[in-house]
Amino acid sequence: MALIRFERFLASMLRGAVWMLFAVFKLLAPRRGADRSVRRLPPITNPLLRVPAMRLARMIRRREVTSVEVVQTYIDRIQEINPLINAMVKDRFSLALQEAAQVDKLIEEETGGEDVLEDRLPLLGVPFTVKEAFSLQGMPNSTGLVSRRGVISATDAPPVALLKRAGAIPLGVTNCSELCMWLESHNRLYGITNNPYDLERIPGGSSGGEGSILGGGGSVIGVGSDVGGSIRIPAFFNGIFGHKPTSGVVSNVGQFPPPSGQQPGFLCTGPMCRYAQDLLPMLRVMGGANADRLSLSSEVDLKRLRFFSVPHDGGSPLVSPVDQQLVLSQRRVVQRLEADLGVKVQQLKIPQLKYSFQIWSAMMGAPGKDGKPTSFAELMSDHGKKVWPLWEMAKWTVGLSKHTVAAIGLVLVEMFQRAQPTQFILQQKESLQKDLEELLGTDGVLLYPSHPHLAPKHHHPLFTPFNFSYTGIFNILGLPVTQCPLGLSAEGLPLGLQLVVGKQQDRLSLATAVFLEKTFGGWRDPGSIATATTQLDTWRGTSTPTS
Repeated sequence: MALIRFERFLASMLRGAVWMLFAVFKLLAPRRGADRSVRRLPPITNPLLRVPAMRLARMIRRREVTSVEVVQTYIDRIQEINPLINAMVKDRFSLALQEAAQVDKLIEEETGGEDVLEDRLPLLGVPFTVKEAFSLQGMPNSTGLVSRRGVISATDAPPVALLKRAGAIPLGVTNCSELCMWLESHNRLYGITNNPYDLERIPGGSSGGEGSILGGGGSVIGVGSDVGGSIRIPAFFNGIFGHKPTSGVVSNVGQFPPPSGQQPGFLCTGPMCRYAQDLLPMLRVMGGANADRLSLSSEVDLKRLRFFSVPHDGGSPLVSPVDQQLVLSQRRVVQRLEADLGVKVQQLKIPQLKYSFQIWSAMMGAPGKDGKPTSFAELMSDHGKKVWPLWEMAKWTVGLSKHTVAAIGLVLVEMFQRAQPTQFILQQKESLQKDLEELLGTDGVLLYPSHPHLAPKHHHPLFTPFNFSYTGIFNILGLPVTQCPLGLSAEGLPLGLQLVVGKQQDRLSLATAVFLEKTFGGWRDPGSIATATTQLDTWRGTSTPTS
């Protein structure tokens, strides 16, 4: 218990320091790359932007639309919204159009029929976007680190290569947090990315650029990575779908920084998309031969599954209480599952979840076969001049640091981190692992909040740095998780929840996501949402007369 008291004290000290710095931060934080004078995105007007990826591929194969038309439509949308959200940091539009023209020529000359193309090139002609932390040939791979400004990828990361091999066409790379270790996509190289539903709010991180460009309708499918929620948090905040696969199914090669220590078992690469039906085919492509382990072609009968609901982590002193709107939205999911499928959703409390942050932190810092993990300070230096966090913080206060305050703060926290996890925390981890694996088995689905808050205002996560533990714990446990949108809050912000299943049972959460999309409407165009007043009336079950 002394450990818990110390961590509570440390958390309060960190929050106090953040409050002292916040006024300075608002003056110094770079806001370049986005127009702050507008708060909403323009609505989608081209119907092609509302078509799921797999249906687009079918339309292209059947010559109902050309790949050039589809790619140009997405380029136009990106050029329309990116000045507002600053999500795409480097494009390859000219090359994408050339590749789309080649696709159209291939289809014109194909003599084997549509089925041959579908089997060989399931995503032929469909555009996609990639988190900048991944290698995409000819594109930057800095992960927001100023010292890596000139790094250009010579090859493709394996998941990117597999998508290209399936016929998909990359449009460019998207922003992330500095070194992919913060839940706001902000760095000193590319600036800050905005949430498409409210430009004053964050899109999450570290795959926040992907979440933002997808949520804003500038992409239909994308590639993200997740070591503590970096697919699921942006998917939640931007009202889209995201999937953290079973560990080891999709290759993590070709992204920076590379995991070390025990982190290779926690980091996952996965799909992000606006439509639930695209998750499974994307995972099948990105997993390559490993996808066979998931039996993705097997039918899923939702009525034969067992469902469980856990409303919160049990009250960790380090983590915020869950927003009441999220609690109510999860209850509505329970009601619809029971009413529509005839199942009984079991309400649970899992006490070990209270220690989610401590478990995540201890295991992320634990040594692996290759020794201790590379420290965050070493990653920031990137084999260059050593980073001294107190000196960097002093430089930051006068606008001279090349690093964000979040990154500097992480190095400071790292200084206080224990070298080895305590026996108590290890016991909690092993107990939680055993209990959840037994609970879920091969037919269980767990409903769990994605995050305690709706998408926060810019920089506010500095006050609640441990809230990501709602997602991070499942990286440590190696369980697959699908993030699902559930409509909009009173403020017009996305609601959502996580679907957690047993190892290699990814198809169960993916099938449940398709059901929830049909039930709750899935992704909503942020440019066409009702005003906050109308949203509030809808939430309360009332209506406001119009004049």
